[in-house]
Amino acid sequence: MKSHNYFVYIITNPGKTVLYTGVTNDLYNRINQHKANRGKPDTFAGRYFCYKLLYFGRYTYVQHAIEREKEIKLMSRKDKLQLIKAENPALLFLDVWE
Repeated sequence: MKSHNYFVYIITNPGKTVLYTGVTNDLYNRINQHKANRGKPDTFAGRYFCYKLLYFGRYTYVQHAIEREKEIKLMSRKDKLQLIKAENPALLFLDVWE
């Protein structure tokens, strides 16, 4: 049986003033897409320069990833920061591909 990987991720801008939550099956390429779109006003993440990875969770089933993304999007900023800090206490950028 083929293994599936889906990711829910939270990215921010360099000043950590904006949080963006998304879902993807290719985290590496998706983060690179956000980097390529930085400063472009036609997308939220682009408009606010969100391309710095702070958090991600891996899921086997896409339905679970989408459900979790929706839950996170409904969270307050405070709750999102608590979620991030549970895995990344110092709020370090996880741009391990640079």
